[in-house]
Amino acid sequence: MLKRTHTCGELRKTDVGKEVVLNGWVSKRRDHGGLVFIDLRDRYGVTQVVFNPEQDEELHKASRDLRPEYVLAIKGNVSERPEGTVNPGLDTGEVEVYASELDVLSKAETPPFEIEEAGNVSMDLRLKYRYLDLRRPDMQRYFRFRHKLSQVIRQYFDTQDFLEIETPFLTRSTPEGARDYLVPSRISPGHFYALPQSPQLFKQILMMSGFDRYFQIVKCFRDEDLRAQRQPEFTQIDVEMSFVEEDDVMGTIEGLFVEIFEKLLGKKIKTPFQRLAYSESVRLYGSDAPDLRYDLSLKDITDISRTSEFKTFRNVVERGGIVRGINATGCCKDFSRKHLDELTAFVGEFGAKGLAWFKVENGGFSSPIAKFFPAEQQARIKECMQAATGDLLMFVADREKVVSQSLSQLRSRLAVRLGLIKKEEYAFTWITDFPLLEFDETLGRNVSIHHPFTSPRPEDVPAMEEKPLEVRARAYDIVLNGVELGGGSIRIHDPELQRRIFKLLNIDEATARERFGFLLEALKYGAPPHGGIALGLDRVVAMLLGLDDIKEVIAFPKTQRATCLLTDAPAGVDAEQLKELGLRTI
Repeated sequence: MLKRTHTCGELRKTDVGKEVVLNGWVSKRRDHGGLVFIDLRDRYGVTQVVFNPEQDEELHKASRDLRPEYVLAIKGNVSERPEGTVNPGLDTGEVEVYASELDVLSKAETPPFEIEEAGNVSMDLRLKYRYLDLRRPDMQRYFRFRHKLSQVIRQYFDTQDFLEIETPFLTRSTPEGARDYLVPSRISPGHFYALPQSPQLFKQILMMSGFDRYFQIVKCFRDEDLRAQRQPEFTQIDVEMSFVEEDDVMGTIEGLFVEIFEKLLGKKIKTPFQRLAYSESVRLYGSDAPDLRYDLSLKDITDISRTSEFKTFRNVVERGGIVRGINATGCCKDFSRKHLDELTAFVGEFGAKGLAWFKVENGGFSSPIAKFFPAEQQARIKECMQAATGDLLMFVADREKVVSQSLSQLRSRLAVRLGLIKKEEYAFTWITDFPLLEFDETLGRNVSIHHPFTSPRPEDVPAMEEKPLEVRARAYDIVLNGVELGGGSIRIHDPELQRRIFKLLNIDEATARERFGFLLEALKYGAPPHGGIALGLDRVVAMLLGLDDIKEVIAFPKTQRATCLLTDAPAGVDAEQLKELGLRTI
């Protein structure tokens, strides 16, 4: 084989006159009647190769049989391109290689799609032929970026005295949170390992072992419903620190992002990042992951609606619901009745039973329901909504959860339609003071919003048993442009406090010991105060590349049905394998 001396992205004018060997794939072939041109591609770039019949007639004849995705080794001389033929779109665009020797290393069938056009074909087809999709320059660029990001992360944590320590993939099931992926044990029939949803318990054990600064770039697994930002297996930047409080963890992560942005994007970002309490975030934006590149904050008119003649609003408030709205400033004439009906249907997808609206014009409100709001109430609503002539006011009345979710989605949709999103801006936000617990109606008990090892705020601990749903957690999420990049908390290091939390979760002592016994045992031998965070590496990569789907930055992702179209996994297994494990299919 002709062994390469240069990559396909390396040659420049300074290499003119050199004899070189290139290895790569045929990207394009062009036959101009006399000369045959081949674009040869590898992960470094593209070089144009010329087959000239006047130099070697047999070689020129062989070049006519070359097809896209053939793998070639080519020897030739570097030449400067003739005037007027320079390709400024290629790093190698000032030169070309005149072939003197050709070795076809591998032939290829006609691909199911053109490699350069793969971004326009269906995701399912791209995933089935992922090895072809990954040849695309864009995909190779994504994974170069991902690699560089991982290196920056490792270098940063090394300079901060963190140790990278691996934790096990085969562990025990701790069913608090998403469903586990289970792995049957052949040696212990009827028993199962679980793949980790997170190294949570192990990283806490590492703190109790005296490793006061740990990090890991690690695979995690969750058996949950999928969407663009979720995969059953994903990569996490896992961090834990001892003898720290919230500010220490947040400051460390802010420093990491400063490093990432400077080294990979050439941008400077301001620290400290903005902080918003969970309750404030939901009240203002309807979400605990708000996009703060634009305003469109929510306003509450529940008190005004309490005495309204509009029964829909009044009845909702009497049942304990709320009424909130958005002011689409200056949009009075931009939305027709048809547009408003479309928005009504849109919020209905998120549980809202309707969308009430007012156009502020001619000194008052214009709307089918305006007659139910006398002048005095209209004035109060205008003041509350900070409205002026030409504005469009939209409202949802329902339970707080429905109002928040529907208006949050409406806010995002309006921002896109009105062109409010500043795409070059990065708005980081910490969301803090989450509720520690919430009531799960299906289970009929309180459950942890983060996990059972999250510490409550010290000032809320005395009333924990009397008002458990009012207790705030020492938890924090980091949000960038409306996407949660990760979350963490200060952990419980006091065994008695941990027992009280388990009791609030209806986890009795026997169950707690069965599920988390090794952690509870470790707590008895001197546990330092500790806390940490986990960041979704796939989400970070996608966000920084401006992509909406993390499948673009995972080499071999799954579909929304958690299947691998490349390997046809999951798949059945031999009866003998099941017999060895003591299992049978239903």
